[in-house]
Amino acid sequence: MSDVIDADHLHHHYKPMRGRDPGEPHRVATPLELLFDLTFVIAFGLAASQLAHAIAEGHVGNGLLGFGFASFAICLAWSNFTWFASAYDTDDWVFRLATMAQMSGVLVFALGLPRMFASLEVDDGRIDIGIMVLGYVIMRMAMVFQWLRAARQDPSRRATCLLYAIGISVAQAGWFAMIFASFPPVATFAAIVALAGLELLLPWLAEHLHDGTPWHAHHVAERYSLFAIIAMGEGIVGTVASLSAVVDVHGWTLDTALVCVAGVGLTFAMWWTYYILPSGYVLHHHRRRGFTWAHTQLLIIASIVATGAGLHVAAYYLQHEAHIGAVATLLATAIPVAVFLLAIYGLYYYLVRRFDPFHLWLLIATVAVMVAAVGAAMSGVDMTACLCVLMLAPVVTVIGYEWRGHRHEAASLLH
Repeated sequence: MSDVIDADHLHHHYKPMRGRDPGEPHRVATPLELLFDLTFVIAFGLAASQLAHAIAEGHVGNGLLGFGFASFAICLAWSNFTWFASAYDTDDWVFRLATMAQMSGVLVFALGLPRMFASLEVDDGRIDIGIMVLGYVIMRMAMVFQWLRAARQDPSRRATCLLYAIGISVAQAGWFAMIFASFPPVATFAAIVALAGLELLLPWLAEHLHDGTPWHAHHVAERYSLFAIIAMGEGIVGTVASLSAVVDVHGWTLDTALVCVAGVGLTFAMWWTYYILPSGYVLHHHRRRGFTWAHTQLLIIASIVATGAGLHVAAYYLQHEAHIGAVATLLATAIPVAVFLLAIYGLYYYLVRRFDPFHLWLLIATVAVMVAAVGAAMSGVDMTACLCVLMLAPVVTVIGYEWRGHRHEAASLLH
């Protein structure tokens, strides 16, 4: 049996955007999508390191404000590209170059993160988001070009594509105006909230007012899972980078080993827990649930990055560079882990639409583990040992799922 190679499948000549088949078998992430994701590694890394530094300095409010704004912009820009590519990825030279332009915008955005976080520490009330907004606008205007191209070449979905293009353009005009405007803090915050609300509302309007785009459920679910893995990787990278400084000065100690164990264990357990969600299957059968699912995913991914930042704070603590105590250091990791687990359980119920009493016992056990870790830290137990106890919080869900939960999930999906 001889293999026949079709030359038409090897080139990247111009191809019209007609919309891909949402039921296409074996649809997986493309090499271009994976390359696109790599630029967000830099953005996540800078956001996590800046948050960790702010928490270690005791500036928790400023750190959370900057991290929230950065995470929203990072995740939303990535999300819109992902849904568009799931529906209209032609992989021709035009699509590739437009994607490269978006990648350039991500890098510009990332370069502005340190300045934005630094401006939050200044008492003049001004937030320096100029470079960040410029990068964000570059990303989004490249996306406008993609939507306009789809609107011209896919007449059946022209109204949906134009709504995306117009809505994104209006939002970017507002963001761009903020580069030159000099508003007081309250007005700046109000403008950010309004523009963010428009960005979040736009996909819902576009997908519900008309027939929507032909996105592929399993492909979208895989793309978000890969994005979550990138977020998890940043936690490990940041922690190891910080601990290397401790090892260089003090050598390999028990505390260093415990932070490494806790970091890897937490990351691995969170990864295992994340993949419990039956996202692809449910979205394939209930496409209308995609909007809430996607926005909850943004919270999950942000909490994963924040967990990595918390582990980074633990490394600062070992270096004696943190201006906070052991309990606050532990909470820097415990709180995002709690947010992650609550979001996972909430999204699970939203997908399957059935209450499982067994999950209540798992949540009680998870809370008990987290309370034990924080209580031990308050009692003077070494912070690194408490971090290892905290590591067991997502493990409760993993054990429960492998013991009985997988059968409950299968039964829920049959109804």
